[in-house]
Amino acid sequence: MSLLLLTGIFGIVLVLVCKKPLMNKIGTTSKMAQRLSQATWFYNHWLAGLFLFALNTALFFTTGFLLYLLTLVLIPFVHLFVMTGAVIASILLWVVLSQTWRGTKENRLKMSATGSSVYLILTLLFGYFFVTLEPSYEGQDTFMAAIGLLFAAIVTTVAFLTCLTITGLYGKKSTGA
Repeated sequence: MSLLLLTGIFGIVLVLVCKKPLMNKIGTTSKMAQRLSQATWFYNHWLAGLFLFALNTALFFTTGFLLYLLTLVLIPFVHLFVMTGAVIASILLWVVLSQTWRGTKENRLKMSATGSSVYLILTLLFGYFFVTLEPSYEGQDTFMAAIGLLFAAIVTTVAFLTCLTITGLYGKKSTGA
């Protein structure tokens, strides 16, 4: 399991290193990008940040719900495809938002910090659960629960940093906002 986690982190680093071709290929040609570029509210950094926050929240909890549903079905390894699809969808969404949004660098960072803060909140929440983890009954082994919480904290930390990097540092240049 830790090999999969390290492979995922390596994949994210690879995406960040090869960001230029990815951003240029996706660009602003998608339907979502065209709709957002026409919306006046999207160029307000607080509203765009709240929009990104809502999208990140929806993506995270939809993925969590799908993973929960997969616990009811005994098909092995399907959860890996769900998690891979969620990562790809998140990165594509972040690239589209980054390429579409226009504004100053300072406002871009505010928008990005607001939108990616959902993952920071989740990281802190998983860290709290990890630190306060106690057995439900005497003799219960909490090792697997601790490993799950540790992996969840690592995944949300990587998601926070990746979202902050893609939406906050990379985007089309602006004449000011």
